[in-house]
Amino acid sequence: MANRTGTRTGAVMEAVRRRMASRTLSPGEKLPSIRSFAATLGVSPSTVVEAYDRLAAEGVIQSRPGSGFYVSGSLPPLALAEVEPRRDRAIDPFWVSRQSLDAGAEMLKPGCGWLPADWMPTAAIRRAIRQLARADDALLADYGATRGSLPLRRLLSRQFADEGLAAGPDQILLTASGTQAIDLICRFLLRPGDTVLVDDPCYFNFQALLRAHQARFVGVPYTRTGPDTDRFAEALATHRPRLYITNSALHNPTGATMTPQTAHRLLCAATAHDPAAQELTIVEDDIFAGFEPEPSPRLTALDGLARVIRIGSFSKTLSASIRCGYIAARPDWVEALVDLQVATNFGGPSPAVADLVLATLNDGSYRKHLDGLRRRLARVRRETASRLEAVGLQPWLMPRGGFYLWCSLPDGLDAADVARTALRENIVLAPGDVFSVSQSASGFLRFNVAQMADRRIFDVLARAVASDRGAGGA
Repeated sequence: MANRTGTRTGAVMEAVRRRMASRTLSPGEKLPSIRSFAATLGVSPSTVVEAYDRLAAEGVIQSRPGSGFYVSGSLPPLALAEVEPRRDRAIDPFWVSRQSLDAGAEMLKPGCGWLPADWMPTAAIRRAIRQLARADDALLADYGATRGSLPLRRLLSRQFADEGLAAGPDQILLTASGTQAIDLICRFLLRPGDTVLVDDPCYFNFQALLRAHQARFVGVPYTRTGPDTDRFAEALATHRPRLYITNSALHNPTGATMTPQTAHRLLCAATAHDPAAQELTIVEDDIFAGFEPEPSPRLTALDGLARVIRIGSFSKTLSASIRCGYIAARPDWVEALVDLQVATNFGGPSPAVADLVLATLNDGSYRKHLDGLRRRLARVRRETASRLEAVGLQPWLMPRGGFYLWCSLPDGLDAADVARTALRENIVLAPGDVFSVSQSASGFLRFNVAQMADRRIFDVLARAVASDRGAGGA
């Protein structure tokens, strides 16, 4: 064990600071004993003694003779980058997100998570904006209602009913985004130190958000038919998690879809875990539903919103600029989430935003837009997969829909190295370990097929593979 300066003592000091930054250690709280901390970190007791003495000299901790060492002063600000050991920037979720969000027009973004602007229904959005310009002043100036636009919630309720999910408008809460929906649920259900299950691999911002809530997250291996249900059941028994967050359809990053058999086994395991207390809540992120050629089973529909919450947004199929998400949950939970949204956002999304979304969804061209989008993506997925295979990358599976391909690199090639090389050529990639809790996906990259039109992307990948082969795969 060593920190960036290469000293074991420095590494122990950093470990203490990380625990303080993440609120695992609070002011006045006793530090682990010297022997137990030495065993935990795999260092000698004398190394821990030296580290504690240095931290005491800096005033970070205090020594109480005969009692031990205690955290002194007040908590430092919560710095998410310090909550866990620093990762290589190429595989740090925050760094990859920043590169994608801050990329200029000259950057190519095959690692990003949204469609190009010219793929979106901008003509329908412009018609909705012109309609909005003629709206009452109150729609343009007032706060949003606590649950959000009733007409939009009614539309969502009808869509849910079509797939067998009974959720009235009062069971639906509109939020400022899909991310805010998860944030509200975490505020509602989690306390610092609670355990959350996520897929391994999973959408990397799930991990970032859970860090912000000071939760502990455990990965469940994801297969071509959904989560590994045996490992899921083991994780329930071992870790007693409070939440499980997943995509049932067109999983991010793999593109897989949960089968009916897996969905059934998953819910059975969750029920058997603690049928009376219902301690485990499942959050089903349904953001990619619009890309499915045919609807697949949903945990919320099978469960009836007893222990499963559905969230989603319109950012993938309509616009990432017009932010609006939703939560569908049991009535008493929606009531509590309404209060949380008032406290943190003073109401739901703005009436103007909700009206824009509703007008675009009701535009006669929107259904045609989705049909055309699915056909276009099916063609581009096939073409991109073929081009990737030609340079030595293999899709893990061919998804039923959506815009992601989860691809393996030739043996010995590290996705982080490829991502660093690509970034120097103004190309943002998404290496596998960004998504992997266990850091076991270094041989994978996630590609957005809609962002792969430029041949420079394939040139960079071909050179990386050729360089690896020239080095003998070492």
